[in-house]
Amino acid sequence: MELRQIQYFVAVAEELHFGRAAERLHIGQPAVSQQVRRLERELRTQLFDRSGRTVTLTPVGAALLPEGRELLKALDSFTAKAQQLAVRSEATFRVGISSALGERLDDFLDALPDRGAGTRFEFQTLDAPTRLAEVRAGRLDAAFVRGVESAPGLRFLTLWYDPLVVALSASDPLAARGRLDLADLAGMPLRIAPRGENPVLHDTVHAACRTAGFEPTFGPPSTGLQDTLADIGAGAGGWTPMYPTAANTVSSRRIALLPLNGEPLTIRMFLALRENADPARLELLTATSAQVRRKVAAETQRNRHG
Repeated sequence: MELRQIQYFVAVAEELHFGRAAERLHIGQPAVSQQVRRLERELRTQLFDRSGRTVTLTPVGAALLPEGRELLKALDSFTAKAQQLAVRSEATFRVGISSALGERLDDFLDALPDRGAGTRFEFQTLDAPTRLAEVRAGRLDAAFVRGVESAPGLRFLTLWYDPLVVALSASDPLAARGRLDLADLAGMPLRIAPRGENPVLHDTVHAACRTAGFEPTFGPPSTGLQDTLADIGAGAGGWTPMYPTAANTVSSRRIALLPLNGEPLTIRMFLALRENADPARLELLTATSAQVRRKVAAETQRNRHG
């Protein structure tokens, strides 16, 4: 018995006409008739009554029709599953990242559901505008971006909220407090990248300072986190905001990292995808985003109350 014989049987049973069944199957009528007769010989019973002017199902044929449909349905499911697994086993997911993701990238990969197993990731470290442009052009499948909530042709999934910490000289009297109010930093030079290089961070910190009741005093622009920290630790003074994921890179005992009191100064991290992203991949990444968001939120709450 062959599966195509079951397929031909079901087609004839539904059409009750060998010619229409052949047209539906895109094969010649003799082939359909031949295979159905072979199936009947294999089963040692008649499935169709051909004695009249029309084709009708015998009682056995009528009883077997639901079973035949279930077999074909199972075959379709088997084929679709095999194709999905083949695609996933060979899939490469190209992702744009920043250099300050740290352990959050591990959190994202850990949060992938089992159906994401087998996906091979390729990461490219690029500036934020380039990351978005590459996703839009299809050269990247997704990108981690901070603060950008919308852009033409793209959709954004919220991953987590980064509560910024403050880095300042360990010799500064403020370093002994353990935690700071943002207003404590009024009058101290703010070391931050020029707005053109990081508008999200620049505008977020600037707006928070205004809300805290002061205009920030800008020191020399930050040309790189490690250089800025070295200047501050060597006595140049000032402060700089940092993502918590970058805190593990600070090894100098001359630098103190302090969280802020009250509502944390946060910047949202998104995963940017094309608007017409593959539905299965979108479903996978939506589930991943929700999982990592819950994990980071719980971790942030523990740190605030720990």
